[in-house]
Amino acid sequence: MIDILLTPIALVIILVMLHSYFGMEILKRGIIFTDLAIAQFAALGSSVSLGYFHEEYFYLLTLSFALFSAFLIAFASTRKLHLEAFIGILYVLGASGIMMVLSHSAEGMEHFKSLLASDILFTPPSEVLKSGIIYSFIALALYFLYPKLDGFLKELLFFSLLAITVTSSVALAGVFVVFVLLIAPPFVAISLGFKRPLLYSFFFGWFFGISAIVISYFYDLPTGYSVVFLGAFLTAVVVLGTSKKEKI
Repeated sequence: MIDILLTPIALVIILVMLHSYFGMEILKRGIIFTDLAIAQFAALGSSVSLGYFHEEYFYLLTLSFALFSAFLIAFASTRKLHLEAFIGILYVLGASGIMMVLSHSAEGMEHFKSLLASDILFTPPSEVLKSGIIYSFIALALYFLYPKLDGFLKELLFFSLLAITVTSSVALAGVFVVFVLLIAPPFVAISLGFKRPLLYSFFFGWFFGISAIVISYFYDLPTGYSVVFLGAFLTAVVVLGTSKKEKI
């Protein structure tokens, strides 16, 4: 049992650390659906690979589509427009594109379900190691290069690094898992007013992620959807339970 659980637990630990940072920045910007839009474009790229190229150029197409959406969001962030609405439009554009591309594929719906939330219980250790290396380079760029830039270049680097992160994460875990790991941990930490919200984001993300993996194993549930459900459920309970009534 322990051997089976070690790899997905290691994956969740790695995913939570980098995604919580991006989630914190996204919440500060007030553009909650950024990661979903980029993830949908990454998923669209993988769907194009499946639908038209028999899964050839998978990573290239997935990353290209994700980077293209990141460029659009970075550019839009420098314009006078309702950014959240624009990002929402990109999200439905990517989602509808996926359905159109996969509509004539015999494996389309299975691929679509895996794009939303993969069964990370059986993730190969080599994939976790590869993603860990990619995330390490992204973290170094965020620490050393990102603070030195400003304006459009700074936004472009941020969204490009987010796109690279999401590209790897969607392939491993799925769109919904990426979203809940990005938003739920920092949302709870900020809502509770912790002085070190990023650190507590890690703890909360690890708690519900690892718990969901163990629960899914013992009760034979889809692991990805278990992570999404438990993370979203606990977040809703904690945020609503600790929030103050707004004066009308």
